[in-house]
Amino acid sequence: MKMAGENLIQVNQDKCTKCGLCVKVCRGTLGLGEQGPEIVHDFCIACGHCVAVCPNGALDHTRAPLKNQVLLEKSPVPDVETAARFLRSRRSVRTFQKKPIPRENIRELLDIARFAPTACNSQGISYYVVDDLDTLKKIAAVIADWAEEDLKHGSLGKSPWSQNTSNTIRCYHENGEDTILRDAPCLIIATADKNRFPLGRDNTHFALTYAQLYAPTLGLGTCWSGLFEYCATSGYEPLLKLLKLPESRTITGAFLVGYPVYTFKRLVDRDPLQITWQ
Repeated sequence: MKMAGENLIQVNQDKCTKCGLCVKVCRGTLGLGEQGPEIVHDFCIACGHCVAVCPNGALDHTRAPLKNQVLLEKSPVPDVETAARFLRSRRSVRTFQKKPIPRENIRELLDIARFAPTACNSQGISYYVVDDLDTLKKIAAVIADWAEEDLKHGSLGKSPWSQNTSNTIRCYHENGEDTILRDAPCLIIATADKNRFPLGRDNTHFALTYAQLYAPTLGLGTCWSGLFEYCATSGYEPLLKLLKLPESRTITGAFLVGYPVYTFKRLVDRDPLQITWQ
């Protein structure tokens, strides 16, 4: 075994054929020397490409260890029709069964979100999960208070969907309906480093989308919680005080999750594709 480049990579010379695949998939850290791959620049983002592409398992990496990678006997690529139907079948679920979700299922759901793409493999998303019904009711009440005021003096009142939001809040107050968190048994809140909000926001969208696509395999439905996000990102103190998040973290997204009441029977159409070629 030979150590290379300040111990960042380790090359098994008995297995390495010097094919150069690890160098070709690398974004600039590796070069091919006489003894095989070696460090030429430390631009490494720990993506693990170099280790994953090696057909012989000859390369190890301190930031993307070989022991943590799963061997792919055959790449699990679904056929075109299956993939298209699966992606199109995702629906926003707004009516949930009054049934708690086992925490191990929430953990499994969010564990998949770890594998979503992030800018330069920055990752950095952590989650705050609320599954206490009393706390969920308090969160909904706080958001309703904020939204009612913001419709009069803030950005909600200027939104193209302001009438929709006004009706949401009216139903909440007059009919006792939870039109805000939809009586969901669980609210998943994503957070990122407060000093990296724009990056964390983008990474959150990728991660939560992965989780939402995976949710049906666990029998779960999801819905982005827009009013919660608007309220949280406005810095509304009563909501932040209720959540008690660490000072260093900021909320970057949230969605509702639960067991759906209804099953959709058709794939809904969308606006026609718009595309320009150059």
